[in-house]
Amino acid sequence: MTQVPHEPADQSGRISELQREVEQLKEAVVSHAVVDQAIGMIVALGRVAPAQGWAVLKDVSQHTNIKLRNVADMILIWGRDGRMPPEIRAELEDALDRHGPTQIPGTPGAP
Repeated sequence: MTQVPHEPADQSGRISELQREVEQLKEAVVSHAVVDQAIGMIVALGRVAPAQGWAVLKDVSQHTNIKLRNVADMILIWGRDGRMPPEIRAELEDALDRHGPTQIPGTPGAP
């Protein structure tokens, strides 16, 4: 089968489509890094395995109806300056209780 050369208009449309794909991939890479960092914090502070850290993050997202990436952002902000919305903190504690052996350091009754 012989290929027909694309018209210039087709090329500009394809270029735009590829540029959108590149932007989506860049966003996905950044989002993945944020999620991985948040899991790392959960692993370190919650004393859980990485798979449990993922499960905790996913649970918090599902139980608060907040996108996973946004929950991960909140956890990273909490790690930097100690601020976290009380409802997220409560759900994080609950998720750690379900998946891990300890509470969040710094909470009443925590080790």
